Amino acid sequence: MANITAQMVKELRERTDAGMMDCKAALTETNGDMEAAVDLLRKKGQAKAAKKSGRLAAEGLIGVTVKGTKGVLVEVNSETDFVARNDLFQGLVKMIANVAFDVGPHVEKINAAKAGSLTIADSISETIAKIGENMTLRRANTLSVGKGVIANYMHNSVAEGLGKIGVLVAMESGGKSDELAKIGRMVAMHIAASNPQAVESAGLDPKLVAREKEVMAEKYKAQGKPANMIDKIVESGLKTFYKEVCLVDQVYIHDPAKNVAQALKDAEGNVGAPIKVTGFVRYALGEGIDRPETDFAAEVAAAAGQH
Repeated sequence: MANITAQMVKELRERTDAGMMDCKAALTETNGDMEAAVDLLRKKGQAKAAKKSGRLAAEGLIGVTVKGTKGVLVEVNSETDFVARNDLFQGLVKMIANVAFDVGPHVEKINAAKAGSLTIADSISETIAKIGENMTLRRANTLSVGKGVIANYMHNSVAEGLGKIGVLVAMESGGKSDELAKIGRMVAMHIAASNPQAVESAGLDPKLVAREKEVMAEKYKAQGKPANMIDKIVESGLKTFYKEVCLVDQVYIHDPAKNVAQALKDAEGNVGAPIKVTGFVRYALGEGIDRPETDFAAEVAAAAGQH
């Protein structure tokens, strides 16, 4: 049997961030073979991760990476908000965003891509083992523009490029990039606050528009409005609907006297050329995840061993 020294345990712990006793046990099991001990701990870490994979992960962080005329947003979930403040988790999210920038927005491809010697999936598993919470890469999206800038904004930021609501907006223009970036950031902040569904009405999901028309038509029919008037009333109602859900028609949060289209037109003087928003991506942490109702007081009592 190999002599397992304190220095060997220290080295293995530094390489794997595993517990001291786990390191000693791994070295004993592998007869002092450092590389085999690293692999063993990784395998055990992945086993721990598998046990945790069934637990709901709806907290975490949105990450953003922007370079030139391209940007990417990712959402990486964890079980608790505390993990979002963990340097290890923050580093993982930044790494995933950088990899997604290179390989594209498909989650399977991102998980399979390598960052250093490990795939992203392996890196997530190792971080799960170290922190002790389930984590998942939920989604990613990229945005690019031919001529102009990709502006971004991160709300509730915990570190550079990390936060709770992330926005990318494609600003197409041949004007001054620095001025374009300024108005782009303002528009990105507006998108974070107002959550538009599309840039303009033509970009809305036809099913969404059809449902809105049906709801309005039924409402006015129930009110006894004449059939020949309902279509005109519904068309008028749609204009109000577009002001709520279409970016260019929304009231601009930075100047409520204008809509976003007017604000962009006014900014063209400083930019020195026409401006067009060609697309945007907005991620809000945990949106759409079905979270079970919990009795927080009961959870605290249970944790404290009370009944």
